[in-house]
Amino acid sequence: MAPAAETMLDRSRRRRRFWGRTLRSAVPYGLILPIVVVIGVILGYPLYWLVKLSTERYGLFELIRHAGVSVGLANYRSVLHDQVFWHTLLRTVVFTTANVTLTMVIGMLLALLLARVGTVVRILLSSGLVLVWSMPVVVAVQIWYWMTNYENGVVNYILTKLGIGNFFEHDWYATTFSQLSLVTLLIVWGALPFVVITLYAGLAQVPHDLIEAAEVDGARSWRVFRDITLPILRPILLILTSLSIIWDFGVFTQPYLLIGQSKISTGNYLMSIYLFEEGYFKSDYGRGAAISLLMLLMVAVLSVVYVRKMVRIGEAQ
Repeated sequence: MAPAAETMLDRSRRRRRFWGRTLRSAVPYGLILPIVVVIGVILGYPLYWLVKLSTERYGLFELIRHAGVSVGLANYRSVLHDQVFWHTLLRTVVFTTANVTLTMVIGMLLALLLARVGTVVRILLSSGLVLVWSMPVVVAVQIWYWMTNYENGVVNYILTKLGIGNFFEHDWYATTFSQLSLVTLLIVWGALPFVVITLYAGLAQVPHDLIEAAEVDGARSWRVFRDITLPILRPILLILTSLSIIWDFGVFTQPYLLIGQSKISTGNYLMSIYLFEEGYFKSDYGRGAAISLLMLLMVAVLSVVYVRKMVRIGEAQ
């Protein structure tokens, strides 16, 4: 075969290999493209109108006219210069940190307990968790409030009967700290089933031969957990932590209904309550949209941090 013909044949082969590799690398993106388009439409369209609304003065009068008045970034400046916003943000960050920490620590302990107990006890515990998970939030709030009611609450009655102290007509909602503490207990109680069941499923993937080898070498239980179990569960823990941060940072139903039984004020605002009160209760929808976007930006930054950590863990493995 002539050299020129060989050169053309080699070029053709290289071209086919190049396009073959390109097509193979593009297949995964082509498979997820329809989902990305659908999610983009579902989320992008409301987000566009939310951004547009945040740059407008939009109250009840504008709502009737179906037309807002453009004010540029005035809503954002109004929010960022509001001291209530910064106090509420700090309170929400502390509140979220407490909720996520308690949820993950208690959830991990219960998951380890499920992995060690017998079948009967495991079934009973799992059934209890499922019942907690299936209870509607509004019902749980009403039961929680009835239990902690200062007039006839069962918590005050039990504590008094046990001799712990005189809790007759003790008001658990007298201070902001006690109010948010009760909300924290309620949120952690409701979040535990998902975390415990997920972590228990992750514990089933831990190789028993590694644990047995470490125990034979004399490693204590906490060392086995730190060096073997925890690294394997780290991707699951990152996912659960990021989801818990998103949920707890924007939680609304539990604090609004439970604290609202006594009194909502700027001193016990969380970001979700601040958004509702400032944006919707006062019918200032443009300002409410600005608060919503600021909350979305904060959660997005936190989510990116955890996603990057998960990607690094995946690449390391």
